[in-house]
Amino acid sequence: MLILPTDVIELPGLKEKHISLYLRREDMIHPTLSGNKFRKLKYNIEEAKKHKCETLLTFGGAYSNHIPATAFAASSNGMSSVGIIRGEELAESWRKNPTLVSAAEMGMDFEFVTRKEYRLRENADYQQRVLQRYKAAYLIPEGGTNDLGIKGCEEILLPEDSRFDIICCPVGSGGTLAGLSRAAGDHQKILGFPALKGDFLPSLIGRYTEKENWSLIDSYHFGGYGKITTELITFINSFKEKTKIPLDPVYTGKMMYGILDMIKSDSFKKGTKILAIHTGGLQGIKGMNGILRKKNLPLLSI
Repeated sequence: MLILPTDVIELPGLKEKHISLYLRREDMIHPTLSGNKFRKLKYNIEEAKKHKCETLLTFGGAYSNHIPATAFAASSNGMSSVGIIRGEELAESWRKNPTLVSAAEMGMDFEFVTRKEYRLRENADYQQRVLQRYKAAYLIPEGGTNDLGIKGCEEILLPEDSRFDIICCPVGSGGTLAGLSRAAGDHQKILGFPALKGDFLPSLIGRYTEKENWSLIDSYHFGGYGKITTELITFINSFKEKTKIPLDPVYTGKMMYGILDMIKSDSFKKGTKILAIHTGGLQGIKGMNGILRKKNLPLLSI
């Protein structure tokens, strides 16, 4: 059973800055289908059932949180699943990847494609060609970001969250931020912390929200998507030790580092009340530790 948390946790130690910082534990929704992945898939699953689709088909990278989440959503609803995975070289080595192994154990089949072909994932003609290969399939875009995914993300905010001045979230494909933007009150500002480099996000987010109540803080991506440093590892491990709350290294770790750094540098006015959204993604820690081990870097605590 999915239990949606309605409470938020106040993080200690910020009284001297006169800032209130709370964290919504969306990662606690479910151990596999957690955080914004539950939100983005909720209405897509309903739509797939409405059209009597038998297969969920989606796109993702080798360590994508969206891949195992889609596999679980499909299997728990009596459907099969297919992941179009970036990187043809993974066809021989995917069994060493914890994310893909988890998805396969939940019944997902894979197609490994070249990076050139993967760049066509949003092309309508390409999508149709892919769908023709699978009977009664329902296509969910990379990251689960479409109109139905945004609708689900709007439900992250509750009426009582009107007490907060600023809502913070990590940003990958931009869907979660767009949903928060649409649901926020007129007095609220949405700050997004991108996990990847690039100036393409504003146009993506602008497809799904007409509001101008949001902005991106692009100083905390630590080198780009999936990149991590010893400084970030130390922060994530220290945060968990102090709060008992785990953060993932791709999204929420970077966001929380950024928020606390901005508070430290007095980027927010006194009395500001901030709500940060923990979007899950904890399955990625195991895979990241495999990469860190190869680089002889410190490991993330599990």
